[in-house]
Amino acid sequence: MAVVSIHQFNECITCHAWNSDRTMIAFCPNNNEVHIHGYSKDKWERVHILRKHDQMVSGIDWGAKSNRIVTVSHDRNSYVWNQEESEWVPTLVILRLNRAALCVQWSPKENKFAVGSGAKTVCICYYEQDNNWWVSKVIKKQHDSSVTSVAWHPNNILLATTSIDGKCRVFSTLIKGVDSRDSGTSVSSDPKFGEEIIQLDLSFCWTFGVKWSPSGNTLAYVGHNSMIYFVGDVGPSPLTQNVAFRDLPLRDVLFLSERILIGVGFSCKPMVFSADETGIWSFLRFLDDRKVASKYRHGPKLPKALGKLYGQSKKSGRGGVHDKCINCILPLKDDEESTIVKRFSTSGLDGKVVVWDLENQKDISLNS
Repeated sequence: MAVVSIHQFNECITCHAWNSDRTMIAFCPNNNEVHIHGYSKDKWERVHILRKHDQMVSGIDWGAKSNRIVTVSHDRNSYVWNQEESEWVPTLVILRLNRAALCVQWSPKENKFAVGSGAKTVCICYYEQDNNWWVSKVIKKQHDSSVTSVAWHPNNILLATTSIDGKCRVFSTLIKGVDSRDSGTSVSSDPKFGEEIIQLDLSFCWTFGVKWSPSGNTLAYVGHNSMIYFVGDVGPSPLTQNVAFRDLPLRDVLFLSERILIGVGFSCKPMVFSADETGIWSFLRFLDDRKVASKYRHGPKLPKALGKLYGQSKKSGRGGVHDKCINCILPLKDDEESTIVKRFSTSGLDGKVVVWDLENQKDISLNS
């Protein structure tokens, strides 16, 4: 079965993030707090509450390499949290925003992170050693409305964004003294900070959930018109595909491999999209398991904590494990350098965190 475990952490979850070994999870219970639960003695228990924001936390990312947590909120602020002994200590990030911060993501090297905002800007934040604080450089005057999501290219330089203005854009985030110029950007030999590499006008409605494939060769994002857009060869002459589906719109996507992508959103069930040998993408099926594993069955391949999230689920009004919109999907890799994702987690407005495992799904080939 695709579903490994379910846990009803709260009545509603805005976003969630895992630590590197998946023994701790941080999530926002739809307010100004971040709750951290740890796995101990065969159960999950709340071990910390991060209280610093004044309004709802809209984004969380937990660095696997640095073990730092970054949070953003509608209060226009961002904090980087460092664990010192048994406490999490916040450091304010200088964003200089006049509107809400909406999303955040660490770069692959975790030497900087990107914050999308309702101020039509993207803040690229990095640590300034001399002053011992986090500062930001701002990509301005490029978006016509709020930035809904950000995604880093594997080269740590290129950043993709989606916006309420219906466009997807790719920028250079090269910062002198932070990045090296030998990062392998194929679209420009010397990209400057804030340079727009490409603007994609494929959608005529709100856009969300942008992601890069593991190789960085393909970009995918979704529109509020129940369409998903795939872009190959990002640059002056991109190859684009539009895939329409009959169900409710998606909110986020995740590449499991170069040819398999999962989309989640208002239909409350993860949707599987696949590419054939010629690179043509299409909708494959829903991950629609109604039964949940009642005990840990996956041996050493799955961390015990994930298998023990929860053993039973309440009946869903939509026939799936999630009752309401799924707004967050994250990979669960055994090896951070792996290009194949066999397990992932979802969270939604129903307050559930669900772990999925596609290793034994015969019709989903992750190795192709």
